[in-house]
Amino acid sequence: MDILKSLEWRYASKRMNGEQVPQEKVDRILEAIRLAPSSMGMQPYTVLVIEDQELKKQIQPIAYNQPQIVESSHLLVFTAWANVTPEHIEEYINYTAKVRSMPVEKLNDFKSSLLNMAKNRTAEENFQWSARQAYIAFGTALVAAASEKVDATPMEGFNNAALDELLRLEEKGLKSVTLLPLGYRDADQDWLAKLPKVRREKDKLFIQQDAKELVV
Repeated sequence: MDILKSLEWRYASKRMNGEQVPQEKVDRILEAIRLAPSSMGMQPYTVLVIEDQELKKQIQPIAYNQPQIVESSHLLVFTAWANVTPEHIEEYINYTAKVRSMPVEKLNDFKSSLLNMAKNRTAEENFQWSARQAYIAFGTALVAAASEKVDATPMEGFNNAALDELLRLEEKGLKSVTLLPLGYRDADQDWLAKLPKVRREKDKLFIQQDAKELVV
């Protein structure tokens, strides 16, 4: 399917049938996440991939008993760095130098700008920045899943603090942001499956802006 047909096909599945998604499809979705853009390329987030059914059962009440949690093939938990630390930046700079086969010293100015950015923000501000980057990867995952004809349900409806505690995210320096169950729709049980997609009209969603219109 081309990109528009894929996006027309997808919707936020409310029920899934429990069928396993082939690993090669999951791998391509995960690779799309890995290739997603982020501010300064830092990717300040981690995605947990959960297949274990017992763990999904523990997560379900934290996600207000939404059935897709346990009916999914894989559950992706998008988490963001709780703070951006000098250690994060050091690791990123060293890795960049390695990948690009360049002396790490050539990145000193870039490193200084990252360190200044991080230290001039509070931990909460750094987390919010990281979470916004995680959302870019999250959106990329939705499109990638649609291109694989795999259903994916974006979820913010869960108790973040409880999920963080269950998954011991604080120990990893992470906080949960969003959930993404992957699987296949159960159209017979899903009231939304056969309804038309509702999207805003183009003339209300898009505004063609010109400089002359801003002149007072």
